[in-house]
Amino acid sequence: MSTIKIDSAKCPQDHPCPLVSVCPVGAISQNGYGAPTIDKEKCIACGRCIITCPYHCLSFE
Repeated sequence: MSTIKIDSAKCPQDHPCPLVSVCPVGAISQNGYGAPTIDKEKCIACGRCIITCPYHCLSFE
């Protein structure tokens, strides 16, 4: 099964990440305004976060 990775170098890390609310299984979290993290145990690799990220920070591994 594919997993999703975050390229934190592309993430501006200066805002509440919109991907947290897009994930249907709650696999994405964010600490402050830092880069989001993905819980690989919860992630179903649906790709909604990849499509939604305006900075194209996420991709399938």
